[in-house]
Amino acid sequence: MQKALYRKYRSKNFDEVYGQEHITSVLKYECASGNISHAYLFCGSRGTGKTSCAKILAKAANCLDPIDGNPCGVCDACRSIDEGFATDVLEMDAASNNGVDNIRDIRDEVIFAPSVLKYRVYIIDEVHMLSASAFNALLKTLEEPPAHCIFILATTELHKLPSTIISRCQRFDFRRISIENISKRLHYIAEHEGFSIEPSAAFSIARYAAGGMRDAISLFELCASTSKDITLEVVESVIGSSGRDTVEKLIHSICEKNYEEIFSTVHNTVMSSKELNVLWQELMDYYRDMLIFKYASDPAKYLDLTDVQMKSLKENAQSFTKADLLFQSGLVGDAYLEMLRSPASKRSIAELTLIRICDSALNTSYESLLKRIELLENKLSELSFSGIGISPAPVKEVKKEESPKEAVPEPKPEPNPEAKSPVKTSPETKEEIKRVRFRQAAELTERIKTENDFMLASFLENCKIFREGDTGFVFTVNDSFTEGRINASREKIARNLSPLIGKAVSADDVKVAVGSTSDGDDPFEEI
Repeated sequence: MQKALYRKYRSKNFDEVYGQEHITSVLKYECASGNISHAYLFCGSRGTGKTSCAKILAKAANCLDPIDGNPCGVCDACRSIDEGFATDVLEMDAASNNGVDNIRDIRDEVIFAPSVLKYRVYIIDEVHMLSASAFNALLKTLEEPPAHCIFILATTELHKLPSTIISRCQRFDFRRISIENISKRLHYIAEHEGFSIEPSAAFSIARYAAGGMRDAISLFELCASTSKDITLEVVESVIGSSGRDTVEKLIHSICEKNYEEIFSTVHNTVMSSKELNVLWQELMDYYRDMLIFKYASDPAKYLDLTDVQMKSLKENAQSFTKADLLFQSGLVGDAYLEMLRSPASKRSIAELTLIRICDSALNTSYESLLKRIELLENKLSELSFSGIGISPAPVKEVKKEESPKEAVPEPKPEPNPEAKSPVKTSPETKEEIKRVRFRQAAELTERIKTENDFMLASFLENCKIFREGDTGFVFTVNDSFTEGRINASREKIARNLSPLIGKAVSADDVKVAVGSTSDGDDPFEEI
């Protein structure tokens, strides 16, 4: 039977472990100096070298002729461990041996000295699968094992381990392996196995492996079984991917609202050997890349892309606003969850979602309404500068400060401080009621946030609040949209104002006025 490549090319010493230098350097030093711990905990995602390092550590601890902390690989101890017949090195899979009896057997064995080697080594893989009683049985042995015994625990889910177990071990966190390191390893294997692999194909395999060397080598072996010349087309065919070009084409169709092209892309994916799920995952990743490009000061640091792909990403990202990307990526993510729940309806879910992305009028969500308001404001701005019946200055004021109904400039009022108030009151009321800035506005906002109404809190942060009389309040806002949002929440606002002023405030005491909130143009000045 042919040996799998990931087993054939498993690292034989610490120097061959890719991407984990922060761990192998420590282990080499401990083995070289003889300061080997009684218990180790290796944690990290799959395929990052945990089991390989455990076996190398077992060899290095028992090697008869170590070389700078590395096992020599040729002595009897190293060869017996490599070939799997060393009785003093026991590897246990906790997924299938997770009972308390299995741990009791180990506890009974550790008191005996090793039969051949220097140390008896127990490697417990997927240790998080042990039962609670098994963990309890392991505790005392793990804390004070005999001097000739070493425990090496490996897990992909550290959070499932009891803190009592973690605290008794030397913990090492294995990182995901970089695309560059995985690509180098694939080229090395291809050279020794008589295959040829294109750099773009190795890059694609490494990207799909998501930091796991074992996954990358397994995918490489699958591609090699198809062709000795591994190209990008071969990789995409094996994976079922439509390719980054297809995703970019779909993004262009969304930008141009080209429904015919959208339906064609989905149809071709479904009718070919490609997987719609894979295309959708690639679309999600592309939106993530565009968001990083929009928000990060150095996007190349977080994107594993070639120069050509970076250039194309930049061009596509410039076609979207940040609001577009956040809204559309949310729809794509929700659709992916729907696909997982209803795999028989994947095509319908994909097509309907893409239509909703292109036509914001079909969405009634808050984000979609904001986008439509933004488009309307941009249209008004364009009309103002084209000189079609609207002068530039008033329209500019409509966009930033006033509601459309108040766009027509009114005659300049007399320099009377009381006349600046947008709230209509009788002359007697103007003289009797004193309006002053509410100095506890920030405290009100924080109280609203404690109720998890962050949207209302953001509106309150952008308005000015004035006290009017004993329990009255006037909230000055920039536009009618914010006015409606605060009006709808008057009861909640009044409930949170009451403890701040020590008096009962009702919803009727809360009024909203549209006007400027800039510091130099208060609708109410302190009287």
